[in-house]
Amino acid sequence: MRESTPISDFADRLRALDPLHSFIVQAPAGSGKTELLIQRYLALLARVTAPEEIIAITFTNKAATVMRERVLKALSSTNEIPKTDHEKLTQDLVEAVLQRDSQAGWHIINNPTRLRIQTIDSLCASLVRQMPILSRFGSQPEIIKNASNLYLQAARATIELVESDPATAKDIRCLLEHLDNDVIKIEKLLADMLSRRDQWLRYIYYKDRNRLETTLKNIRREAMSQLLSIYPLSTQDELIKIIHYAANNLIADCKDSPLITCKDLNLLPGNEEHDVSLWYGIAELLLTKDGVWRKQYNRNNGFPAGKNKTEKEVAKTWKSRVFALSAILMERDALSQTLHDIRFLPPPTYTDAQWRVLRSIVRLLPIVVGQMKLVFQSYGQVDFTEVAQSALRALGEINAPTDLALTLDYKIQHLLVDEFQDTSISQYELITKLTAGWELGDGRSLFLVGDPMQSIYRFREAEVGLFLRARAEGIGNIVLQPIYLRTNFRSQHGIVDWINNTFEKIMPRNENISTGAVPYTASISIHKKLIDAAVTVHPFFNDDHMAEAEKVIEIIMHVQRENPLSTIAILVRNRAHLYKIIPRIREMKLRFRAIEIEKLDCQPVIQDLLVLTRALTHLADKLAWLAVLRAPWCGLILSDLHAIVSMKTVYSSNVVSSGEENTEENEKTIWELLNSEAVMTGVSIDGITRLLRVREVLSNCIDNSYRQSLRITIEKAWIALGGPACIKSVTDLGNAAIYFDHLETHERTANTYDIEVFEKELAELYALPDLEENGTLQIMTIHKAKGLEFDCVIMPGIDRLSRVKTKKLLAWMERSHAQSLVDGNARNIDLLLAPIQQIGSDGDSIYAFLEKLDAEKEDLEDGRLLYVAATRAKRFLHLLGNTSLNANQDGVIELRPPIRRSLLSKLWPVIENIYVEAASKIMFSDTFLTANRKKNEELDEPQSSQLLCRLVSNWEMPMVPQQMEWHSLKNIVGTQNEIEFSWAGKTARHIGSVVHRWLQRIAEDKIIGWNVSQIKALHDTFRKNLIACGMSNNGRDIETAITSVTTALTYTVEDSLGRWILGPQQDSHNELCITTVIDTEYVNLIIDRTFFSTDGFRWIIDYKTSSHEGPDIEKFLDHEQERYRDQLDRYAKVMRTIYDQPVRLGLYFPLLKGWREWGDKK
Repeated sequence: MRESTPISDFADRLRALDPLHSFIVQAPAGSGKTELLIQRYLALLARVTAPEEIIAITFTNKAATVMRERVLKALSSTNEIPKTDHEKLTQDLVEAVLQRDSQAGWHIINNPTRLRIQTIDSLCASLVRQMPILSRFGSQPEIIKNASNLYLQAARATIELVESDPATAKDIRCLLEHLDNDVIKIEKLLADMLSRRDQWLRYIYYKDRNRLETTLKNIRREAMSQLLSIYPLSTQDELIKIIHYAANNLIADCKDSPLITCKDLNLLPGNEEHDVSLWYGIAELLLTKDGVWRKQYNRNNGFPAGKNKTEKEVAKTWKSRVFALSAILMERDALSQTLHDIRFLPPPTYTDAQWRVLRSIVRLLPIVVGQMKLVFQSYGQVDFTEVAQSALRALGEINAPTDLALTLDYKIQHLLVDEFQDTSISQYELITKLTAGWELGDGRSLFLVGDPMQSIYRFREAEVGLFLRARAEGIGNIVLQPIYLRTNFRSQHGIVDWINNTFEKIMPRNENISTGAVPYTASISIHKKLIDAAVTVHPFFNDDHMAEAEKVIEIIMHVQRENPLSTIAILVRNRAHLYKIIPRIREMKLRFRAIEIEKLDCQPVIQDLLVLTRALTHLADKLAWLAVLRAPWCGLILSDLHAIVSMKTVYSSNVVSSGEENTEENEKTIWELLNSEAVMTGVSIDGITRLLRVREVLSNCIDNSYRQSLRITIEKAWIALGGPACIKSVTDLGNAAIYFDHLETHERTANTYDIEVFEKELAELYALPDLEENGTLQIMTIHKAKGLEFDCVIMPGIDRLSRVKTKKLLAWMERSHAQSLVDGNARNIDLLLAPIQQIGSDGDSIYAFLEKLDAEKEDLEDGRLLYVAATRAKRFLHLLGNTSLNANQDGVIELRPPIRRSLLSKLWPVIENIYVEAASKIMFSDTFLTANRKKNEELDEPQSSQLLCRLVSNWEMPMVPQQMEWHSLKNIVGTQNEIEFSWAGKTARHIGSVVHRWLQRIAEDKIIGWNVSQIKALHDTFRKNLIACGMSNNGRDIETAITSVTTALTYTVEDSLGRWILGPQQDSHNELCITTVIDTEYVNLIIDRTFFSTDGFRWIIDYKTSSHEGPDIEKFLDHEQERYRDQLDRYAKVMRTIYDQPVRLGLYFPLLKGWREWGDKK
């Protein structure tokens, strides 16, 4: 073992492995958080009675998979020699686990499902499955990611109650009046509220006006108390004298100013209600409208210049005194901001109009939630929020836990939570309930790890204040010992130094739980500083985004020349910031992988498919039909399209001349014209050839459209038209597959095709990245980059803003929410609600106050977002941004500061000098500025291409070679070894079909949450499955079949071998369909289960639901192995051509808990 670089926080890392204590670990970027989490997991695993006593929670499937694989890899790598002290520690932990594994007979490597490493969503789903009645779920619905259409249906159903429910109608009318009778807007606002209902649902039942107005008064009082705590009392007398001087001058000059209210002030204002206006006057005296200390005073502020010499001397003296006072006050941190905030305080009470609207909204929202549940029930679908809330119900209350909560309290000994800084209130509540019965010293532990400096998911309801509160106060009865990691294993010394110096200035100095203010914690790099500059700032001026794009290309090409294998990432705050860069990268023929950057509906192949769908579902859609005829598979030139449209016009004219009314019913559609011979007279010879081919294909599709699903209709049409021949890459094929899958899902869930809903859903999807790119150059948003690392990070567009947030129907604020969750009493919080402002009004002051608080939280998160982006870089970081150079009134060119709320504005205190130096090197003039703007305007103009890409006019679909014949595996294997159910009766076949289907489902769930009680609860579902297969619902046969299905699945989840087969495995597939050539013939294969195991084998497993009543089961299993050997050997032959891996074959018999295996050996 070589000597490793000393790690400054090694002692803290060792302390974090103590299983007798609970910890909360702050792990900055690059500090080896995941490795510490795995070491803690291994340390616990060596001490528990069963692996299931430990639960490790992550927030993404990817994170859970990575953690599980790394644990299994560590357990399988005992023969490797450790190279560092850190690796030696991991190996020692592994040896202890393997010793415990051997003693207890766990066989973890062969039973990885015993490792309960799962997402929090998966945990919630498993809780719901265990308690279907308490969770109010009943049978398990489908969980969907995007329920926006269902939310909209619920909102629409609520508004429709105006016709049938008088009480609800009154509230709906109130809301309509408030929002100018805009029904569509109200629908969208209600639907949006449903997507975040876990945040507000707990509050809307508290409708006490006095309570809410008490919160308003508390906010005002606390703001004044904070002012008093930081205002220097030594300046009080001088302040009052200056106030008297200025106020009297304003009165004499008949000026209207808030300062006049202070004219009789003798002491510093207090924190009572009447003191608010006095503080407001003081703010008017000392601060500008933007909250900056005044640099100029004149008669408008109460400081007239004076008319004679004496008055001028007096005026000069008073100005000197007020500037001297300001100089003292400037030394107090946060005084100007705190004083400025007084101006934005909400009023102490609601107006009657505000309260009327608020009361109506609060009464409507539970009704919308009820309608949503009905919609969920009708579709058999729910969102993740509903699952999480149902899981909380299944656990009961803190002081009244359910049987499930008590059972889990007994079973769970250790809980680990990764990325705890991204916890939402509901998730925090779940952790609180899971650990509610834990006591100090009972041997159980809670381990929370995360980095509050990387909390960037407020749009997903993450509250970084929960991390800060847990660290300060613990969770429930659990005392959490804080640990701060400082070693950075990722970035070179130069980058870490720059980040330390920069973010110490950007991030707030003091921690604040309510606002989520997180101070910066410095890191120490273990890597040396490189010779080249670690961080480079590239200034640009006057929105020169094309020059910025060129610089990005230059950086990429330089890095790739130096080392072609270097990983490069272009990170942006918003996808729109790439609109110049991606086209330029493509022009330079640089391959890249864009991760959820390019919208699916913007891809040419998808646009072609969309117009084809519109045309075939609405024959009168003129625009869609013309687009179909212009698409590459047809490619009519414009003159041919004009001839067809002209024929439509001629037909309409003939109708009018014949005396008939020219209505839409009389007007021929494009499709009808295509089927008339007259239309061909004006079309070119080439166009006729193309039209005849396309017409034949589309005619067949239209004739058969009612006999098949929409997906099949469109997919067949696209293939027959030559759509696949028109695309340029494998990625386009993948995008087309996504389109077809989404079309099928939409038709299945909506029971019909709704073009508006479908296109709206499609707009939320992203195109696949380049599947042929090796990943050295990637483009993604900063949020997507979290958790990743790259040799070189490029950040263009740091001067640009993110999207403007949409307004909510109801704004809310609550304080001390974490404590309220612990004691279960929502009355212990300060709660404030405000309705959206009325259309046409000047605004709602309470709503505006809440928006300001939210904006402050967003501003703090922007600093953390910048930190996440910068810390992705291992070797080099490049920052690119624009700011303005403009001529002032005197013609002097001035450098303007960047736009507020941009990432560049955050960096401005650190890098302003770089922009100043760059600007000073360029000789600007009015002529140059005008020319520069003109140049950019010209570059911004889209360059339209006149090229028409299309298939040749006589294109034909390739035919399958005649000598290739299709055969099923049954015919290939022969009559002696036919498939499993060929010899059995109908009942046996039906049992086998249902068992196979549910084994696939359990395997897809990685067997998590599946147990005997869960399977027995599916009794009625098994009945429905068997009836669907063709069995009668009457008689003994179906009862026997249900028993067999239940037994097969129960035996499987009880059997350690069954759990290994169905549990989480690498590169696993269920019911894998393969088409291949065996002995010059095409063959279709279906493999029940295949995966790559930790011991290096590709496993192929077939399920056999054979039963055996005789005594010699082993002999029966041997006979079955010989019977199916040829079949599985053929599977192995095919899989060896796909995977370069040794293959093992297995037959699993669920009804017998039987197993036979054979195949390659290492």
